Amino acid sequence: MVALPTSLRSRSVVLVTWLNLIAQIGIVGTGGLVRLTASGLGCPTWPTCTEDSLITTPEMGIHGIIEFGNRLLTFVLLAVCVAQLVVLWKSRRAHRTEWRLALVLVAGIPIQAVIGGISVWTQLNPYVVGLHFVASAVMVVLATILLMRVRAGGIAPRLRDVRPSSWAIVAMTSVVLLVGVLTTGSGPHAGDADAPRNGLDSELLQHIHSWPAYATVALIVFAIVAASAAVRRSWIAVLAGFGLQIGLGIWQARTGLPIELVAIHIVVSMVVTALVTRAIYVSTMSGSSATATKSTVK
Repeated sequence: MVALPTSLRSRSVVLVTWLNLIAQIGIVGTGGLVRLTASGLGCPTWPTCTEDSLITTPEMGIHGIIEFGNRLLTFVLLAVCVAQLVVLWKSRRAHRTEWRLALVLVAGIPIQAVIGGISVWTQLNPYVVGLHFVASAVMVVLATILLMRVRAGGIAPRLRDVRPSSWAIVAMTSVVLLVGVLTTGSGPHAGDADAPRNGLDSELLQHIHSWPAYATVALIVFAIVAASAAVRRSWIAVLAGFGLQIGLGIWQARTGLPIELVAIHIVVSMVVTALVTRAIYVSTMSGSSATATKSTVK
């Protein structure tokens, strides 16, 4: 019988927590491919694939295979999240917050499945599909926080210690993501030829999408200048992520939104979400430690 780890810093706990974050980001990428390949209604019903079959049928063709394959990947994510609970089992009382985060990540899977099902029932309504993406971003944030707490052995900053500048970056990053959702909902990649669009001006939204992104870059530069050497690297990584996203956004807009670039843009958006979460965690942790040191000296 394999002994379960008792420490958050155990190699198996860290490994599974990393896998959890990677899986949360990866499922967004595969979901994006379903939409970009016009396979969103490859399985026209939910929770079954067709009215008569739980799985895809030859009549569904390649689109059915892609859509049903993405549904199957949900079980891979579930397995990783359950493994997270297993490796945290013996430390669940000593580290209640980490345990609760792991439980929320498990609970998020059926919630996401239902949202995905509703999107199928509504013929890929762009607002429901957008909610699916936003919920995935929340899952990525929670998985990142869990990873940071695990790597720190359960030591974590207090929410009230988060700097106003960090909250500003959170707000602007959220705006970038939300406007990106609206932009996608107005564009050509609907997931199916007959799927509805939100009716907004796609070209205008592409410009509006860029404005908060540039504003966020300015805030990140300010954070880099103001940060200590230990924290600066985290914000530089965020700046690099935003720079890559801006470059991809301009490139895809000027080349007619090829699915390869859009797919990369989707995945990198989740990586940037994780990097922003990490940078805020690290900078707040640094600030909390400095405050605690000053209080001890006094």
